Amino acid sequence: MLVPLENRFPAWSPTPEAPTGIVVLGGGIDEYLSAERGETVPDRGFARLIAAAKLARQYPHARIIYTGGSSNLTGNDIREADFAAQAFEDLGISQSRVEIERDARNTAENAIRAKQLASPKLGDRWLLVTSAYHMPRSVELFHKVGFVVEPVPTDWQTGIESFWRLDPLKRLGQLKTASREWIGLAVVWITGNAGFAMPP
Repeated sequence: MLVPLENRFPAWSPTPEAPTGIVVLGGGIDEYLSAERGETVPDRGFARLIAAAKLARQYPHARIIYTGGSSNLTGNDIREADFAAQAFEDLGISQSRVEIERDARNTAENAIRAKQLASPKLGDRWLLVTSAYHMPRSVELFHKVGFVVEPVPTDWQTGIESFWRLDPLKRLGQLKTASREWIGLAVVWITGNAGFAMPP
């Protein structure tokens, strides 16, 4: 179930033309452990930040937007975005380059709020960085709000050979992830509404 999601978009290839900016979706930081421990604690999707930092170094004049609040319906005073700037600093990217959006609660709101912050203009070129399995739903939601982005997938979870080396519990975790993405895509397609989506 994850394979077609992850294979929907190919790995992004660098181009001579520099992008206007890079949008990074939250999901790579454990905000609660980070708050408790006093430093950024990576979560499963931290590859998103690593990929974005590589792009930021490659294109030093590109804007960087990180969007990631909290999907927790209660007690959401702690947000991923609160730790993102420091994470980029730790990866060699100055905090002054990173524009932080901390209120989005799901992927649909990521798209809406990132567009508001980016204010994309005709001819601009924006890259979208998120996990490969999450990219199809993300691109769909960004396009629904009129924000055209180039997908830069990362954080792959599947591979032909690696599948057979996975333990059963990890496979169950992948099934849960894939089910959430397919249900989220179905909701977007059926409702046609970018204001509603599954949590990130």
